Amino acid sequence: MAHIAAIGEVMVELAPFPTADSNGREIMALSFAGDTYNTSVYMARLGLTTDYVTQLGEDPYSAQIMQRMANENIGTGMIKQLPGRSPGLYIIRNTPDGEREFFYWRKEAPARELFNSQEAADQLCQKLVHCNCVYLSGITLAIIGEKSREFLYNSLHKLRQQDVIVAFDSNYRPRLWRDKSEAQQAMLAIMEYTDIALLTLDDEQLLWGDDSVEGCKQRYANYSLSELVLKRGADDAIIITPTEELRVPVPPVQGVIDTTGAGDTFNAGYLAGRLLGKSLVDSAKQGIRCAGIIIRHRGAIIDKAVFDKELGA
Repeated sequence: MAHIAAIGEVMVELAPFPTADSNGREIMALSFAGDTYNTSVYMARLGLTTDYVTQLGEDPYSAQIMQRMANENIGTGMIKQLPGRSPGLYIIRNTPDGEREFFYWRKEAPARELFNSQEAADQLCQKLVHCNCVYLSGITLAIIGEKSREFLYNSLHKLRQQDVIVAFDSNYRPRLWRDKSEAQQAMLAIMEYTDIALLTLDDEQLLWGDDSVEGCKQRYANYSLSELVLKRGADDAIIITPTEELRVPVPPVQGVIDTTGAGDTFNAGYLAGRLLGKSLVDSAKQGIRCAGIIIRHRGAIIDKAVFDKELGA
């Protein structure tokens, strides 16, 4: 069984119900989410042995997160719980035009201290070396800070020497970075240690001012990527390897409700496919199908029975 570990942050999510209560007060639904966590849920559902790497507190919400992972068959043995701490929080609000906006409280989240020393990074590395693949994102890079990123890169270098595959999604979120230059430097730095890059052209445009396929190819041409996957929404997904370039059509999806988590879910489908022996094209098709299911439902993580039913339809 292929084994993958995802590194990142899980947060408490509060999202409003469509209608208020009888007194006009807003009612919020509590859940848990985070980009690499979302991907972990679907990778586990697709048959990968999946572990999650983060830090949480010893509060009731951290306990619920741990239980939720256990319910999804996500391993928690690489999660450290810190006394007196609690996970980050964000609230979703719907704007009058139907868009969603997000408000975050995460500066004191324990996940930010994941790689706060080389010793801590090395201890994690000793556990991660038993995986076939590790997966992380630009959000992971942003929250841990500059010094910790160096410790992380050292660990990724050691893992690749032990034939562990490193998969990375840039997932650029400007508010998490000091400035665009810091993000650009970090994104390029991690490409030195990446085998599978899962990039979204919208993020490339936001970060580099260039969303062309040719621009992406040139930008990452000097890195030893085995697979560069470009997600382009409703347009063909593109897979670039050292020897070929493949285009995989995205079928039209009817009844789109919420695109939150579509990229995270594509990543799950693609990585599960690759690690379980599927071809590049079949893995991309699986990622596209998974994303197509998610966007017909509200929220990044939908009920497992619903997901399994639609995946098998």
